[in-house]
Amino acid sequence: MDAYQHGDRAAGDRLIDSLSPTLHRFLAVHASDRRHAEDLLQEVWLRVQKALHTYRPGEPFPPWIFAIARHTRTDAYRRRRFERKEETFARVPEPGRMPVETRGILPDIDVMLEILRESQREIISLLKISGLTLEEVAHVTSSSVGSVKQQAHRSYEKLGAILADYGPTTGRKDEAQ
Repeated sequence: MDAYQHGDRAAGDRLIDSLSPTLHRFLAVHASDRRHAEDLLQEVWLRVQKALHTYRPGEPFPPWIFAIARHTRTDAYRRRRFERKEETFARVPEPGRMPVETRGILPDIDVMLEILRESQREIISLLKISGLTLEEVAHVTSSSVGSVKQQAHRSYEKLGAILADYGPTTGRKDEAQ
């Protein structure tokens, strides 16, 4: 990042090549489709270019760039909210209401994340998909580490309850009774 700030285009290209997949995945978790996530990624890199002077060498880099990605995503959401009609998203059934014929077939992770609140999805995405530390996620989301831990724990519990319903159709305690 230091070299990129000082005009080294090759360093900028390396930065883009190494971080784009991670940023794309972070944006895709919240985007309505792949093209939208790709557009957001381009917007993130434009904003990074404009904000290069704001990065302070020696400070942790991931929180800085993920904060830009988060703000880009939020701004795009606000714009699109007024431009499009209400979309219907495929939802995972509530825990305990899984049809027997679908048990044992796990849903796509993106579908599972849809059941979480936006803030919980963001926390899980930053922690588990983007690989940030608790402290970095707290910095990106302007939250405390304790709040991040609490949101993550609640998300894990909710996802765990759903995954329990996707278990095999035989041998479950609740079915034997």
